[in-house]
Amino acid sequence: MLDDLTLREVFHFRVSLLGAISVITISILALIALLSVLIVYTPIRNILPGYSASLRQQLIDESARVDSLQSSLSVQRQYLDMIKLVTAGDITTDSVQSLDSLQRVERARLVAQPSEVTETFKAQYEQKEHDRLMLYDNATPTNVRQLYRPVRGAIIQPARPDLHIYGVLVRTAKSENIMATTRGTLVSVERMADNTFTMVLQNGAFVTVYRHVSRALKAQGALVEQGESLGIMDEEQDVQIELWDAGQFVNPEEVIVW
Repeated sequence: MLDDLTLREVFHFRVSLLGAISVITISILALIALLSVLIVYTPIRNILPGYSASLRQQLIDESARVDSLQSSLSVQRQYLDMIKLVTAGDITTDSVQSLDSLQRVERARLVAQPSEVTETFKAQYEQKEHDRLMLYDNATPTNVRQLYRPVRGAIIQPARPDLHIYGVLVRTAKSENIMATTRGTLVSVERMADNTFTMVLQNGAFVTVYRHVSRALKAQGALVEQGESLGIMDEEQDVQIELWDAGQFVNPEEVIVW
């Protein structure tokens, strides 16, 4: 570039392909660096895919923390109000209970007073059990013959009809089989809340009840022979055996050779 008055060269630059490529490359790198800084250090990153999930989780964590703080403040406020009442003499210190104690008392009250739904369920279940085991109230008790041992093990708790315990509790080893005491039909095979099975074997007026069976090998309605395997114990645990003849309790220790 020349000066118009003196025609002297003021400055000059040379344009070449390599120079143009260098300028474009530097510009692109500078733009990438600027965008990276904006994404990392400004809220612009929240509009990009992948960042919104972390922001949502952060908001959830902060919301939970705020709720926790509010609960703590509420408890603290109640505590201070109680201290003010005690200081003012409105209540005596002997009548003050901690908030945790009050909560425990309230929970105990709720547990001690079951809901109407719970009472209805208990009544229906007890009636179902009563009807199933007392089908033969009017029948004549049969002569109880020698029964097959239902399971190998040691009796750790005898039957106590006076305490409404109508079966013996037998401690069994792992992989022990549960056998049929008589020939008959499995009228009930139910999975209980503790993930064990209750099985009911019926032969005329004679009923055998197996409780706390780990696995049932026979389905409800199956016809079984005396001594046939009905279930199996997965581990060393206790199984309860009950015997009923025409709706009357029979002590398993008196009729079974253990």
